[in-house]
Amino acid sequence: MPATEPLAYRMCPRSIEEFYGQEHILGKGKLLYRMIKADRLSSIIFFGPPGTGKTSLARIIAKTTECGFEMLNAVSSGVSDIKKIAADAENRMLYPGGRVVLFIDEIHRFNKAQQDALLPSVENGSIILIGATTENPFFEVNKAIISRSTVFQLYPLSVNNIKDIVNHALKDPERGYGKLDIKINDDALDFLAVTSSGDARIALNALELAVAGGERDLMAPIVITLDEISECLQKKVVQYDKTGEGHYDNISAMIKSMRGSDPDAAVFYLARALYAGEDINFLARRITICASEDVGTANPNAILVAQAVQEAVRMIGMPEARILLAQACVTVATSPKSNASYLAIDKALSDVSNKDTGEVPFYLRNAAAEGMEALGYHVGYKYAHDYEGHVADLEFLPEKMRGTKYYEPCGNGYEKNIIDYLKFVAEMKEKNRGK
Repeated sequence: MPATEPLAYRMCPRSIEEFYGQEHILGKGKLLYRMIKADRLSSIIFFGPPGTGKTSLARIIAKTTECGFEMLNAVSSGVSDIKKIAADAENRMLYPGGRVVLFIDEIHRFNKAQQDALLPSVENGSIILIGATTENPFFEVNKAIISRSTVFQLYPLSVNNIKDIVNHALKDPERGYGKLDIKINDDALDFLAVTSSGDARIALNALELAVAGGERDLMAPIVITLDEISECLQKKVVQYDKTGEGHYDNISAMIKSMRGSDPDAAVFYLARALYAGEDINFLARRITICASEDVGTANPNAILVAQAVQEAVRMIGMPEARILLAQACVTVATSPKSNASYLAIDKALSDVSNKDTGEVPFYLRNAAAEGMEALGYHVGYKYAHDYEGHVADLEFLPEKMRGTKYYEPCGNGYEKNIIDYLKFVAEMKEKNRGK
């Protein structure tokens, strides 16, 4: 391949063995791995962020399949192109097997008429469609095509994946820089890997700029420094050690700002973490923990927002994930606070660990088999919905723990409603006593 081609293009994997990442679909024994190895392809749609391997997978399939292979880009192609390929697929002189693998990049850009033009050939199997999209295909692609395809989601590459790809490019003597004496400092490689946001193309483009840029001694090894990589990425280095003290100080400040109900500070520390390349999944987990530990039942919706964001950032990746994380961060920071649930479980765990807490009362036990009621299982249980207020006069703690209070709401936010309800429960128990 000519050296004039960009490094990211030259380093496209030629086989599954050269492909980094996406082990959830390409690990040995996984469905896509088996389909490619056996050349038993059905229509496929790949969706995921840029630089995660969608086009590379199509090229690997092109090299391994015995079917004909054609490529279209949805931006520059139309119905006539699709119809020509469909007609060619049925021409046994061109394609003796009567089947063509058609890769369509950015398939979400096809309009309804263009997508409909694909359907007959996909339906009869003469075209095996491989679509690639950065958008969710369940919203952007014809439902009839989706129903005839296997959808594979690709995730942003991990930091280690990016490091492996960069090191491969440095060592490969044919397509990369293996014939040159090039070293990249550890801190530069770390910075490149985390700031590429899971996009191999960004990482390889920056590496190519770093190798080509600047005046160098032709007789000396090329050493790529942190400053050079930072300049090539057009991103300044933040004094923030992602695994050391700076990491812990920043995340601590973000959590304490959320706990302290300061959304401005919380978003600021979130921005510092994102700019330095912090793992977005780690940030989402910390916000979710804070939503439970520090907000809790004062705003039960905060944990729902945090949990939804945690799942969404995993699917979407950067840069859009910054918006989701900010929403969750602000939601937690601006929620009324209560650590009542957190204190309750720790107190209960301490009792279970250090005290003789007694046994589950027999009337709360399940009489799962015939004869167990004769031993007292379930006998005396009162079904709450049979009583006024849907509250039965019943003790639920073991006898040795009666009267113990674990959950003590502080009265902030929604906990005012909880306090009122618990008062109502006590009144109903008193009213239904003896019934």
